[in-house]
Amino acid sequence: MSNPVTYFPAWQRPHWQPNDEEVILQFYVFGNFQPTRVPSATYGSDGLPEEVQLSSHHHHVLRDWEGYPLKAPLGDLFKHDSPETYEKALATPQVLVLHGRFKDQADTGYLRDTFGVLAGLLDIGGVAILDPQMLSLFDADEWRRRYLIKDGAPLRSHVLILRDEDEAGRYWVHTRGMRKFGRPDISLRHVPESDVDRAGALCQRLIELETLGAHFVQGQNLEVDGIFGGLVAELGGGYDNPEFNNTYVAFHWPDEG
Repeated sequence: MSNPVTYFPAWQRPHWQPNDEEVILQFYVFGNFQPTRVPSATYGSDGLPEEVQLSSHHHHVLRDWEGYPLKAPLGDLFKHDSPETYEKALATPQVLVLHGRFKDQADTGYLRDTFGVLAGLLDIGGVAILDPQMLSLFDADEWRRRYLIKDGAPLRSHVLILRDEDEAGRYWVHTRGMRKFGRPDISLRHVPESDVDRAGALCQRLIELETLGAHFVQGQNLEVDGIFGGLVAELGGGYDNPEFNNTYVAFHWPDEG
C-alpha cells in the first residue's frame, strides 16, 4: 500500500528557542454533521491535540452569543467579501467551535493534527470554515484548494497580509494570524506606493522566519536591501489590541529608502 499524501507536515522550527509565548487556535465550522467518527487519519492527523476543545452548538442558539462571528461588524465583512459563502454558512443548523491554547512548541504538529480534523469535518457535513484570526470565511471547496496541497500549503497560506492607507501617499502593510504560531503579527508602516510590492515580499519573508521559530527583540535592526541602515523593530500590542488581537513587531519605512 502506498504512503498517504502528506497535506499538513509538522514543520520543524530551526530558529525556535524555549520561551513564554503561547500559540492560539480558533476556528468555526458550519454545517449539518453526520454522527460518525471524523476521518482525520486520512489527512495524517491523530485527532485534536488535548489542548484543543471542540464544542457543538445549534446555530439558532449561537446567534444570541455576544461573540457570534456572523453578525456585525465582522459578519458585514464576510457578507461583503464572500456573500455566497456567508449565506451558505448562515443557513446551516450546526456550528462546531474549535479553540486551543498551547505553550510555544519546537514543531507544528499541533497545527497538522488540528487541520486534519478540520479537513475531516468537511467530509462529514461541513460547508464552511471561519478563521477569525485571518478574518476569513472559506467554503469547503475553497478551503480544500488552499490547504489540501501535497507536502503542505505554503506557510503564507495560514496568515493574511493586508494593505491599508497609512497617510497621504503611504501605506500600512500588516498581517493577521500569527497567533497560530505563537508569534507577533508584522506591521510595516509608512510604506510609499512605489515600495508596496517590496514591503509585501519582505512581509512574506518575515512570516516564514517567525513561523519557523524566529523572535525579534526591541530595537533589533533588520537589514533590508536598498534601505540604508535597515529597519528597527518596535514591539507592542497584546491580545486586546483592536488592530491585531495579538502582539506585533513594527517597522517604520524611512522617508527615503
